[in-house]
Amino acid sequence: MLKTGKEHLEGLRDGRVVYIGGEKVDDVTTHPAFAQSAKSMAALYDMKADPANREVMSFEEGGERFSTYYLKPRTPDDLRKRMRAHKMIADETCGLFGRSPDHVSSFVTGLAMKPDVFDAVGPGYGDNLLRHYDYMRRNDIYAAYAVLPPAGARNPDFYHRKSMPVPTLRVVDERDDGLVISGMKMLATGGVYADELWIGNLLPIAPGQEAEAVTCAVPCGTPGVTLWSRKPFAQGLRNGFDYPLSAKFDESDAMVLCDNVFVPWEKVFVHGNTEMSRGIYVQTPSHAMGNHQSNIRFWAKMQLMTGVLSRIVQSSGNDKIPAVADQLGRMAALEATLGGMIHGQIEAHEAWPGGPDGYVTINRRYMYAALNWCTENHSMIIEMLRELMGGGVFQMPADVSVMENPELRRQFEQFWSTPFMESFERMKLYRLAWDLVGSEFAGRHTSYEKFYAGSYFVVRNHSHREAPWEEFHAIVDRQLDAMKLPAARTPEAAD
Repeated sequence: MLKTGKEHLEGLRDGRVVYIGGEKVDDVTTHPAFAQSAKSMAALYDMKADPANREVMSFEEGGERFSTYYLKPRTPDDLRKRMRAHKMIADETCGLFGRSPDHVSSFVTGLAMKPDVFDAVGPGYGDNLLRHYDYMRRNDIYAAYAVLPPAGARNPDFYHRKSMPVPTLRVVDERDDGLVISGMKMLATGGVYADELWIGNLLPIAPGQEAEAVTCAVPCGTPGVTLWSRKPFAQGLRNGFDYPLSAKFDESDAMVLCDNVFVPWEKVFVHGNTEMSRGIYVQTPSHAMGNHQSNIRFWAKMQLMTGVLSRIVQSSGNDKIPAVADQLGRMAALEATLGGMIHGQIEAHEAWPGGPDGYVTINRRYMYAALNWCTENHSMIIEMLRELMGGGVFQMPADVSVMENPELRRQFEQFWSTPFMESFERMKLYRLAWDLVGSEFAGRHTSYEKFYAGSYFVVRNHSHREAPWEEFHAIVDRQLDAMKLPAARTPEAAD
């Protein structure tokens, strides 16, 4: 089923409990802090359901159509189809929804490509996963994940010494019909707009922490689930003009608090196995599939930043200055580099064993290299934008209300226009640029792009794990083997 935007919004009115500070939000689809971004999420579903996008955004199986990001790829063409769908979604949001509906869905699809991995967890868990995958695609589910312990709670020894309860989410009761979980998880990016939460662990779980080694799916409206949102950037905005990105592309981030939440067994995929709690993602195509989407999402954002940079220098007539043209060329080269890395992941695809209809996935090494590239370069790219934007943004009126006063508007149009761009168009451009590099929304994105895949050492560890070290060593060893002691200096020659 391909649901519409209206259907998705209706699904968010499920009794979910969301707090902004001390304020309880009655309806995330109408609350001023969330309403516009909720509409942006809904627009993604309408785009998918549009017959004009049918061939890219959906696939047919068993006489039914499903969202492309639920497609388990068997050929390079399947991978290309998935890439095009990811790109279309990312383009719709300018790459500013990091956890759009195609992200966690790709993780779950990757898990469903290798369900036998769950045999190490225990009988029935693989079947649970396959049934849930089918449920997600049939209902076009948008899932957000909460897969990290809260900051400061990753070493439980402190809490034990103080006789304090460990805040990290854990199993507190096991019943015949399911589990009961309590505690906190971070960070449900997009959770306010999602249908359900994927609870799990992307960090290793130590032996002795079996209660924390739980992976399950929980609808957002489940009794006992509370989402504590960070400050929404749309809150308090008078209009969507002055902060055009904050107003409609704030996907929100929320802490997940569970208070004795019941999870039926069919929605449990890992229980009590500390190794497999994280292992399911790297022993299947899951982590690769999900982060391929992240690469493509950043590519769309890169294109936005490249376009803004070019328009900014055009607006002042500086685009022909050699030093400025040099920076524009550098930006264009960076964008093309990332695009090439993404296409290369498909051209150098990998096969996963799965019988006669074995699956394929993107090249993991190339994907992790691109992931590292994105996390390392975002701050530098933003700095390039700041440098070429200069102080122009601070020369603009405080807000668009200047256009409501006839005399002020006359003066603004007279003195703020340039030979290259009239005043109002310059105002729009600089408002967009500021929301990309200098607003609270921009500050959140700077932190997000640095840490969404984990700290630098975590990202680089993936590349270390996937590197063909034996091949590298063999290259060196061939050269070492060819190095012989000169004949004149051998013991035989000395005699």
